[in-house]
Amino acid sequence: MLDDKIVDLIDKQINMEWYSAYLYLDIHDYYIDQELNGFGNWFYIQTQEERDNAMLFVKYLQNNNYRIRLFDVKAPDMQFSDFREPAAAAFKHEQEVTASINNIYATAYGLKDFRTMQFLDWFIKEQNEEEKNTETIVKKYDLFGREAKGLYMLDNELATRVYAAPTLVI
Repeated sequence: MLDDKIVDLIDKQINMEWYSAYLYLDIHDYYIDQELNGFGNWFYIQTQEERDNAMLFVKYLQNNNYRIRLFDVKAPDMQFSDFREPAAAAFKHEQEVTASINNIYATAYGLKDFRTMQFLDWFIKEQNEEEKNTETIVKKYDLFGREAKGLYMLDNELATRVYAAPTLVI
């Protein structure tokens, strides 16, 4: 049986993952509207990943005989004034997601809930990748994305990203 604290934190994490999907869909839409289809592609795929992450947490609770609690998912309300801002917002958001997952892990550790800790190991590694990827987009934009040719090349690079479903076994 999972401790109620863990169940509560995972329910909240599910909501955070759905919000992440909403946020990245909003960023996708911004970039598509600006004709930066490569950036749009990157964030569309990120939307799919966040949706899948939410469902992995759902499945974990269900596999442990818990019903999930669904909360309202807040719509993002960000307004962007340049092409850098959405990527920087994504990087900041990934840091917040990492902190949330680390909090669940720390709580599980305190409760000696090794099953949940093992489940979260994949997310810990995944968050390292998520932060690195979003930070890299910001750094590349800062390095050469402010000029038309550099922005064009970065947009083309981001257009090559393809979706890969998670391989976590629950």
